Amino acid sequence: MLKRLRRKFCAITLLLVGLVLVAALGSTFVSAANTQGEITRSMLEKSLDTGFAQPPTLGGGENADRAFVVTLDVSDAGVVLSRSGAAIEVSSDQMAGIIAKAIQSPSDSGHSKKLHVAWMKRQTDSGFTLALCDTTSRDSAIARQLGMDVAIFVGAMAALAVVVRILSKWALSPVERAWDQQRRFISDASHELKTPLAVICANSQILQRDASIPEGSRRWVESTAEEADHMKGLVEDLLTLARADEAAAGTTEDALRHDEVDLSSLVDEAALEFDAVAFERGCSIDSEVAGDIVVRGDADQLGRVVRTLLDNATKYAKRNSLVRVRLTQAGSHAKLTVANRGPLIEPEDLEHLFDRFYRTDKARSRQETGGYGLGLAIAKSTVDAHGGKIWATSDAAEGTCFHVTL
Repeated sequence: MLKRLRRKFCAITLLLVGLVLVAALGSTFVSAANTQGEITRSMLEKSLDTGFAQPPTLGGGENADRAFVVTLDVSDAGVVLSRSGAAIEVSSDQMAGIIAKAIQSPSDSGHSKKLHVAWMKRQTDSGFTLALCDTTSRDSAIARQLGMDVAIFVGAMAALAVVVRILSKWALSPVERAWDQQRRFISDASHELKTPLAVICANSQILQRDASIPEGSRRWVESTAEEADHMKGLVEDLLTLARADEAAAGTTEDALRHDEVDLSSLVDEAALEFDAVAFERGCSIDSEVAGDIVVRGDADQLGRVVRTLLDNATKYAKRNSLVRVRLTQAGSHAKLTVANRGPLIEPEDLEHLFDRFYRTDKARSRQETGGYGLGLAIAKSTVDAHGGKIWATSDAAEGTCFHVTL
């Protein structure tokens, strides 16, 4: 969770600063390009007014390139009647192409980026007066400006990424401390509760076997024993989650086992195990398991994931319906799907299904459905620890489906 928060913090900061940089550098670049364009346009207009021109240089210094301008009197057919001004280094064919393009264009000005020539025309009695300007210096200046802006952007974003990564750790340190304290509290509290619960369960069992207790009082003993068993299950689930959190945070020496697990046999056995459970709940299991699918991981933990999904599917399935279990191989991944026909899950609930203690139906109590809302959270922790993915879909066409890839 903390890693995701840090990534989001970095991404949002880089995005916002990147947009500001793009806006600032982009406006500077556009302004410079417009300024160069206005200078070129001004020289072309002056050339058309005076008939010839050799304007001053666009750049500074003695070695700056000169922006030469030539004016042409051109007939309607594109024949050059006269010319004046400086020479432009373009071939006769290229010049003819520029003249033809200028005459045919509905606009009074244009620019050939390939030849680095800008033009402007004015209608005359005999045809057109055409002014051509060498924009080599202008185009080079704009290209240099663009390259410099890109270099500034890349360098600034790289430096910012380093700084933001450092700042994100500092900014999220209070959240990290709170998360660690919560994880330690759950772990410590669960451990501390195990001993008194063991005593309560043991004493309740002794009292249940005591024949001297009146029948009227025995129901209180049985109720106490039942609730103690429920609380024991909750504590065990909390300990499982605490160990998963510690393993994910790297604060425990317990390493996840990476044995070769015959997932096909594991799913087959779990489906067979839940056949009787499904029958009691008024549904049945239809399993289709591809053979010889092997994954690396912890067989006990993966078995718990499969049983949790089967337990949920049979618990919420409609009577006389099928719970479908499918295990297939997709490339280098194993895909498990457990689906049922039961109450559909609303889209806003789907994203919270794997949250701890979350229930889609707030009106239902634990006594009605069993469990504490931790089974799917444990399943997700287990799948995440194995480098896999788990998610759920729910629609009228397919029913409610839980998907796992490993």
